[in-house]
Amino acid sequence: MEKFEMENKNYTTDISGFKHWIYDEMRLQENSVHEPDWEGKENGRSPESVINTLIVHMNRYAKTYSKSAMHNSEFSTQEEFIYLINLNAFGSMTKMELIKKNIQDKPTGMQIINRLIAQGWIIQKDSETDKRSKIITISPSGINALDKQMDKIRQATKIVTGNLDHVEKMELIRLLNKLDHFHKPIFLRNIENSELLDSVTRTYLSDKQVKDA
Repeated sequence: MEKFEMENKNYTTDISGFKHWIYDEMRLQENSVHEPDWEGKENGRSPESVINTLIVHMNRYAKTYSKSAMHNSEFSTQEEFIYLINLNAFGSMTKMELIKKNIQDKPTGMQIINRLIAQGWIIQKDSETDKRSKIITISPSGINALDKQMDKIRQATKIVTGNLDHVEKMELIRLLNKLDHFHKPIFLRNIENSELLDSVTRTYLSDKQVKDA
């Protein structure tokens, strides 16, 4: 407990935060002798650099498979499909709620929504609580468009997870959720690009993380 209180910079101070800290400390000790190699490590390339590169690569691989799944379909982009998936799964919502759920900026999100409206795949109506907002709902033809591509989308999804076994998939979900929980509140603050890096560094990163960066 004393070590937790002295060293804790990234965890909540309740029981849940303490449990996560213990778990990560144990994982760190277990894996300390199994640190992986990576390209450029011997020349001082940082683990943060490798993680960023691999995330970018995975995004590109996933988009490639998604394009294949969309081939010869009525969908123009992967984003159109994901927007419909979210509406179908979570029900009606405002345009901005859907855009934020997909972690996109407003202009890009509105373009996608307008294309889906033009296709007749989503229906919009005035909000009963805020007349300035529109509530959007997936239409029967939108559900039908989803159904036509679902088998190929599931196929692409399985391919993206590659040769990971079940335990590795669970660990990856845990780590990606941890990163998502860190970044999403920052994204939703809509910090100006000119201030973003310095603001996040001051507010969210520990002194040790800043020194190691």
